[in-house]
Amino acid sequence: MAEIVVEIPEELEREMKALPEIDWSEVAREFVRDEVYRLVRLKLIVSKSKFTEKDALELGKKINKGLARKYLESLKNQT
Repeated sequence: MAEIVVEIPEELEREMKALPEIDWSEVAREFVRDEVYRLVRLKLIVSKSKFTEKDALELGKKINKGLARKYLESLKNQT
């Protein structure tokens, strides 16, 4: 079995030590397994997509403009 070393801040380590009944290795294992599963599914979905980076940028700009318009309208309505 592979091994991963994770560095955590001292404060978090103290909080974890205050919960000795928790198997932190198992928690980490489950998190990594779930994250890998999620990323594999995402990769599968994306691999079938025809959506390009250019498409994503254009969509992002449209969303930003729409949100900005909505925000400005809400500011106008407050006065």
